[in-house]
Amino acid sequence: MSELVLHGYWRSGTSYRARIALNLKNVAYRQVGVDLRTGAQSEAGFTELNPQGLVPALVTPEGVLTQSPAILEWLEEAYPHPPLLPTAPFARGEVRAMCALIGCDIHPLQNLRVLKTLRADYGADEAAVQAWPRRWITAGFNALERLVERRGGNYAFEDALTLADVYLAPQIYSAGRFGLDLAPWPRLRAAAERAALHPAFVQAHPDTQPDADRAS
Repeated sequence: MSELVLHGYWRSGTSYRARIALNLKNVAYRQVGVDLRTGAQSEAGFTELNPQGLVPALVTPEGVLTQSPAILEWLEEAYPHPPLLPTAPFARGEVRAMCALIGCDIHPLQNLRVLKTLRADYGADEAAVQAWPRRWITAGFNALERLVERRGGNYAFEDALTLADVYLAPQIYSAGRFGLDLAPWPRLRAAAERAALHPAFVQAHPDTQPDADRAS
């Protein structure tokens, strides 16, 4: 298969997920930075790839894939080894539920366009803007901690890396950006710390990306 090209933003949680999965699958890819701070996601060159104007967008030989869940599921099917979903159907459903808890119920409420809207359209001050994502991360992490207590092992789900870890690592990173102390969620913290040691996670970390701006 020809080279894949990932259009993303270094600090985007969804781009972070895609990088982790590509690395775990040991798939060669090239990155193109899309600077969300300057509005590059709304420029014609990018919206031709993704009319929604969101990252990531993965250019494949078959076309462009958008939305990180679709990208991750495609990678799982196109590159089945190593697997990132369990074999048993119910266990696969459990992992997908953990992913959806983060991807549907936490992440969308904390992303840049939501925070910008709080400021611009509702007059929220910076304290309120920062409190908003902490509220929803806390609610989600409270539930996810119980799921990891029930089904976790060395990682978020049992003893092998799965898509649950691929979702968890970027969300832990975002929680740190918003000043959340992870002490209330020891199982999440432990699972994320173990995953963070894997080379695929190390290489995907925002601070190591070619477009990273640590001063921002």
